[in-house]
Amino acid sequence: MLNLLKKEEKKVEYIELIYDLIFVYIIGRNNSLINSVESGFMSGETFLTYILTTLITLSIWYHSTRFTNRYGSKSIAEHIGLFVNMYLLYYMADGTRAAWQDYYFQYNIAWGLILLNMASQYLIKLFSRGELTDAARANIRLNVAVLLGEAAVVFVSLPIYSLTGLVLSPLAMFFGVAASILGGRKIRKQMPFDFTHLTERVMLFVVFTFGEMVISVSTYFKGGFTLRSAYFSLMAFLIVAGLFLIYGYFYDHIIDREQKVTGSGYMLLHIFLITALNNIAVALEFMKHSEIDAVLKNIFLVSSFFIFYIFLFSLEKFAYGCKRPNAKYISALVGLSAAFAAAIALLYRQNDVCIALTVAYIYTMFILSVIYSKKHKRVRTLEKE
Repeated sequence: MLNLLKKEEKKVEYIELIYDLIFVYIIGRNNSLINSVESGFMSGETFLTYILTTLITLSIWYHSTRFTNRYGSKSIAEHIGLFVNMYLLYYMADGTRAAWQDYYFQYNIAWGLILLNMASQYLIKLFSRGELTDAARANIRLNVAVLLGEAAVVFVSLPIYSLTGLVLSPLAMFFGVAASILGGRKIRKQMPFDFTHLTERVMLFVVFTFGEMVISVSTYFKGGFTLRSAYFSLMAFLIVAGLFLIYGYFYDHIIDREQKVTGSGYMLLHIFLITALNNIAVALEFMKHSEIDAVLKNIFLVSSFFIFYIFLFSLEKFAYGCKRPNAKYISALVGLSAAFAAAIALLYRQNDVCIALTVAYIYTMFILSVIYSKKHKRVRTLEKE
């Protein structure tokens, strides 16, 4: 009887992994913007373009993942929709350049068509023969309205840009995020995500993001073997390994993957967490270039670490057992981070010391997380949120 009543586990399908690979490619294209360095760092315009293109890419992935998690049924229409999006994402990737103005129409037309394609997938589901609850129908209508609203902003921005030069298309992303958060709160409670599937899908995307970091670290191995190059390549490798270990520990030992929650907060936290990881990959690239200002690249690296840890530890709300870390634990994390920032600020020109301090900081944060988790005996609980 227990086996009959147990809900069938939803697996992450191969098509989802193939689809996510295109996002790895387009994020890599976003990272190519760092090649444009002026006066010791990226220009403000290039940096803003880099941040916006990364967030736009992740917003598309966010919409797609929500649909697959709630309504994915492995249908031919869904597969076609995913492949159409993959094809259009190539055009967005091609339009991600330092001279983005020359590709503004290509980038935004592709983005608008992706949004329309995702809205059509919801409409197909709405008018299919399958039975849907009232909450499911309301949720579908809400998502269609959000996607069509985003697409409208994107397409309307094209003639405005042509006539005035104003770049308004990124407003579509902010509109979509705000509408998704504020709209239909009651509906979302009635239509929670399959949290086990969602956490697995998000974890795999994070793993793909670490793939970009692995590529960044590979540059430390170029130029032949010397003791200095071996030291820096080892330290860079330990940085990536340490970040991967702490995220893996959260996923395997801290996150309660079987709880019943809406899941939207979990995804939004990961959008910023993935962005932070991407920034760390870029920062590791910066550290190799002597022409980049030492102060700016260290500020960028340290702030990227802080953003990563802020959103990683925000995942505590989805933990087993104790969901609110105590004051001593928070104080230890904040104190360690402050000491790390102060040390880097004082020694920023001594690269050998700074990279060793970074490794020590990352592994100390990991050890603190493990000690706290074991001390509070985080175990699976019968009572779900």
